[in-house]
This record gives sequence, structure tokens and C-alpha cells, in this order.
Amino acid sequence: MIEYNHMKTTEQRINIIVGQLEGAKKMLNCKDKECLAVIVQLKAARSAISSLMSKLLEEDMDCCFLKKNKQSEKIAKIFKEIIKQ
Repeated sequence: MIEYNHMKTTEQRINIIVGQLEGAKKMLNCKDKECLAVIVQLKAARSAISSLMSKLLEEDMDCCFLKKNKQSEKIAKIFKEIIKQ
């Protein structure tokens, strides 16, 4: 059940990103497009993608490395610090 909730949350995040990109696409096809609005929409999508990637990497680190040994905990902390924005 926990896995399903995780997947639903991840799926929702991806749907939001897709919606942001579709919105930007529609704006670009509009004759009277607002360049600033397109840029803002694309920045939001980029931020959402980055956030999702960090979340997934962090969860994979917890799942794969933290259970193995104490040294893996150090490696995980270093890796998490590297991926922070």
C-alpha cells in the first residue's frame, strides 16, 4: 500500500510537469504569446523536474544504500549533499 501511494504521488508530480509543458506549448503556438509567461512556465517545469529527480534519488539512496552498512550512510549523506540545489 505504501508503494502505491508513493507511485501515485510520483505520477501526480509527473502529470503536473506534463501540464506545465503543455501550457508552455500552447503559449508558444499562440499568435499573441507573452514571452515572459512562457519563460515562467518553463522555469516551473524545470524546477518540478529537478525536485522530482532529487526526491527519487533520495528515496533510492535510502532503499539501496542505507540498509547495507554504516559506511553507506556516509556515502548517502555525501550524495544527497551533491544533488541539493
